[in-house]
Amino acid sequence: MFKKISQFLDSLMLRDILVGMLITGRYLFKPKITIQYPEEKTPQSPRFRGLHALRRYENGEERCIGCKLCEAVCPAYAITIETAERDDGTRRTSRYDIDLTKCIFCGFCEEACPVDAIVETNIFEYFGEKRGDLYFTKDMLLAVGDRYEKDIAANRAADAPYR
Repeated sequence: MFKKISQFLDSLMLRDILVGMLITGRYLFKPKITIQYPEEKTPQSPRFRGLHALRRYENGEERCIGCKLCEAVCPAYAITIETAERDDGTRRTSRYDIDLTKCIFCGFCEEACPVDAIVETNIFEYFGEKRGDLYFTKDMLLAVGDRYEKDIAANRAADAPYR
């Protein structure tokens, strides 16, 4: 009975609103930690998983050997690979597509790759106006890898002691 009376008095006195206003007042004069996003950016971990990229060796040859491990391990079925044999007998990819609208950025493709060909960069500022804009082909992935190779190598080197 006493509990019901207490609940009635709490609701009559608007206790919840007063508690909320006290909490708001407590934080009103503390320094703010809001970041002004386009101008200021938060630090990122070297393990951040963003836009995918295909890497090349130092001699300019693409790293991907067409083993299809990344395609097999992808839980979202976002990767499509077709391979072709070269004149010298080695196998390379003729088609390597990633549908980023399906991708869940789990990093399994990166972990499964035996030659470190597919990596997820720290790039998160990309967009697509149409569904097709987020469908990355082999040439597009190689272009991303070529453009950001220094950043990718630096992040891989920073993360190497933990692998």
